[in-house]
Amino acid sequence: MEITLPKGGTAAFALTRHSLSKDEASVTITKDAGDDPDVTHGALVTSTVRRLPAGSGVRFKAGEGVGMVTRPGLPIPPGEPAINPVPRQMMQTAIAEVAEANGAGGDVEVEVAIAGGADLALKTMNPRLGIVGGLSVLGTTGIVRPFSCAAWIASIHRGIDVARAVGLSHVVGATGSSSEDAVRARYHLDETAFLDMGDFAGGLLKYLRMHPVEKLTLAGGFAKFSKLAQGALDLHSARSSVDFAFLQDLLRQAGAPPDMIEAAATSNTAKEVLDNALAAGIDLGAPLARRTKAAVRQILREAPVAVEVLITDRRGNVLGECGFDG
Repeated sequence: MEITLPKGGTAAFALTRHSLSKDEASVTITKDAGDDPDVTHGALVTSTVRRLPAGSGVRFKAGEGVGMVTRPGLPIPPGEPAINPVPRQMMQTAIAEVAEANGAGGDVEVEVAIAGGADLALKTMNPRLGIVGGLSVLGTTGIVRPFSCAAWIASIHRGIDVARAVGLSHVVGATGSSSEDAVRARYHLDETAFLDMGDFAGGLLKYLRMHPVEKLTLAGGFAKFSKLAQGALDLHSARSSVDFAFLQDLLRQAGAPPDMIEAAATSNTAKEVLDNALAAGIDLGAPLARRTKAAVRQILREAPVAVEVLITDRRGNVLGECGFDG
């Protein structure tokens, strides 16, 4: 079956199964995500169209495995199936074309279902965004692109939108699960507050600069935040590097002996520098937290966002911090 894509062009889909009766038509395809690490790869996606009374228009229904929106701040309002505007428009356009060609009114219910979608949704950000019971039907082009930085950053932005819409005053950006757990141990925050920043500190901070939330806790490991402290906006090892001269400066600030400072220049990793300092009773966590907070404030500029920084180890222990007023 061939469909027209939102930005022009067409794509053909093999039908896994289909059925047709007087008042209902149903079709299923097997999702092919290509090289994209999409949790829905191989899932069965079914659309069922049912006749409605004249004047009803086109209504959308969440079938098994498709979530419902429960919080404001998303493109679809609360109480609606999590089927985004572009897929909705595609379906409405197709229905209108068929209705016109057959002299019908085009008054139908469209139910979209994704087999196993409720379980798959637990591997996505949907629960944090207030989308319950399943996955979202997304898309702007109809074309699968490999997983990208832009896709992750867009998810962060939607998370901030939802947090603001539900009135949260405190959000969290963590580089990983261990640092996130450290924040959870300290604060009892709504799940929506956790923004799944990962390596994309810039994507989080630049959006907060324009869409502020009252309080921001940033938590992350020593190596990643040593890069953020120098102004790096992408903390991934492939896109930014630890500056050992910076770590030497941090050691000087902490009062480390000259031989330790010199050895840091030829260390293999930031962790090696940190471990040597900890073994000698030298605190690098607190000064790094202060430097990180100063860098974050520069990125946020004059945005009314109070910032707290926690430096954590791989077990989620806090090695150093700079509080909201520090």
